[in-house]
Amino acid sequence: MLPDITEKLDHILSGLPALTPELVLIAAFIASILTGLFVDRLWRHSTFFITVIGMALSALYSGFLLYEPNADGVLFGMVATDTFGQYMRILIALVCMLFVLFVNASPDFKVHRKKTADLYSILIAVQIGLNLMALATNWLMTFVAIEMVSIGSYLMVGYLAKEARQTEAAMKYVLFGAVCSAVMLYGMSLLYGLTGNLDYTSAQHIQGLNDASPLLVTLALLFVFTGIGFKLTFVPFHFWTPDVYQGAPTPVTAFLSTAPKIAGIALLAHILYAWPEDSFAYQNLRLMLVAAAAVTMLWGNLAALRQTDVKRMMAYSSIGHTGFLMMAVLAYSAQDATVLLYYLTVYSLMNMGVFMLTGYIESRTGAVNVAQYHGLGKSMPLALVCFTLIMISLTGIPPTSGFVAKLLVFTAVFHDWQATGEIGMVVLLIIGALTTVISLFFYFKIPLHAFLKAAESEPEMKPLRYSILWLAVLLTAVIWILGIFPDWLVG
Repeated sequence: MLPDITEKLDHILSGLPALTPELVLIAAFIASILTGLFVDRLWRHSTFFITVIGMALSALYSGFLLYEPNADGVLFGMVATDTFGQYMRILIALVCMLFVLFVNASPDFKVHRKKTADLYSILIAVQIGLNLMALATNWLMTFVAIEMVSIGSYLMVGYLAKEARQTEAAMKYVLFGAVCSAVMLYGMSLLYGLTGNLDYTSAQHIQGLNDASPLLVTLALLFVFTGIGFKLTFVPFHFWTPDVYQGAPTPVTAFLSTAPKIAGIALLAHILYAWPEDSFAYQNLRLMLVAAAAVTMLWGNLAALRQTDVKRMMAYSSIGHTGFLMMAVLAYSAQDATVLLYYLTVYSLMNMGVFMLTGYIESRTGAVNVAQYHGLGKSMPLALVCFTLIMISLTGIPPTSGFVAKLLVFTAVFHDWQATGEIGMVVLLIIGALTTVISLFFYFKIPLHAFLKAAESEPEMKPLRYSILWLAVLLTAVIWILGIFPDWLVG
């Protein structure tokens, strides 16, 4: 046993440099707990700075690793730190840092007795899970990573729970997540039973799927799809989304609508393109994705039309955008992930910007409903102008980055249809164009009520720091600049 253990330890140690971003986050996690216990009472921003520094260093090391990709994998092939994975790490770190800044400026967290130190520690642990999700090439690692993200997310949703609505949101999230995890684990056990291997990129695993009963493979993939669908919030695993997004603190809602989707889309892309295109498993999974993307775009946008609560409306908008992200995965090429990366980046910036403005307006005026936005365009011109500009980008109107993102996805899907002749891609193109038009009718509810309808009385403005507003203004500027100069990011 001793020579075998020594060899395994040597293998683990040799792969540790490729996991430097995660090691940095582990160190930041421990440091954030210690500062939260002992230093925050002397300097209340200590945990905040430790968290930001840890995330920034994680992104920096991921940037260095772009020039030294390790596609063969580390930890016995359970994780592949290829170039695509490095970009995902950087994007996840960016979104996590935006979330930390949002929380630091949020009055709800400042006045709450729990403060924010514990939340920052939970967030760092979630970021480690997100990174592993984006890099995993093994079903066991995939499950562990998803559970790390899920458990941390449950705690974040219920962190400020003091009303029945917030407690209900946390409970729904936990219960639905637990069921999805159990079903996914059963699907993974079926895949292991069929192949005798947990590495979904290995030849043995692929051969085992080809030799197994098509019905059993389909059933196993559907079960696994349940867990991934829970993180990505695509139909029919979206039921928890509106209630949880509405009941969770606004910064947490912004985080849930972006970071887990980045990691989930990366995981989906890794799985889909690990299998040969002529294999039954690939064709089956692709068909599931086409069907789910089509239904998700339709349901998300049509359901958003009926919403009056702003956060609930944006929850359905997020579901609709998941369909577009799945389109990008289907058009994604293992050699060129430009379209997918661009859409993920732009989508993350737009969603974070929208929820920052939603939180800012709610904190100052108490407005949570579209009808309560009457006349706010005059009272809060800068916030509502930025809100309108981001809504234009979310719809996909030029010259915004949202338009460029959708154009790139449509072009990639069209080229894929030309190359393969797959009718499903044409269906996705038509539904994507149709739902883009539908989205106009709910995205423009906000500017319509804010600028074109007069308020019955002057809204009472609560005093609030402008840090969230200035951060949202910066994101709005970036969204429009990336639309005018997309090469800055695409290149």
